[in-house]
Amino acid sequence: MEITGKIIAVLPEQSGISKTGNEWKKQEYVLETHDQYPKKVCFQLFGADRIAQAAIQPGEELTVSFDIDSREYQGRWFTNISAWKIERAGAIPAQGNPVEPSTPENFAPASAPIASPAPDFGPANPIDDLPF
Repeated sequence: MEITGKIIAVLPEQSGISKTGNEWKKQEYVLETHDQYPKKVCFQLFGADRIAQAAIQPGEELTVSFDIDSREYQGRWFTNISAWKIERAGAIPAQGNPVEPSTPENFAPASAPIASPAPDFGPANPIDDLPF
């Protein structure tokens, strides 16, 4: 999923130690859309390297690609919106190969997709015009 808007808040970084003893960091940001009725969306970046790579500042115009995940804990449901790609508005697209979402380079703007020509299914059959 994707959303575009302006960063209106950068919340404090949170960190801790997992059950397995690994250190973790996350930071949350609030983005406001430019719709007729603007929506505010709080999303998170997980991992110190991704937080540093993104370097999101208040007032920036961004397009955020994200995943939504909900989980139940003691009868209550909690939803996370986790960003996996950040693109700055008006940024020059990067050249080269596409980047996997799991790498830190995913915060660089991706190149525009190339439109492929429409498939040709041959002459239309007046009785059955379905291509299969």
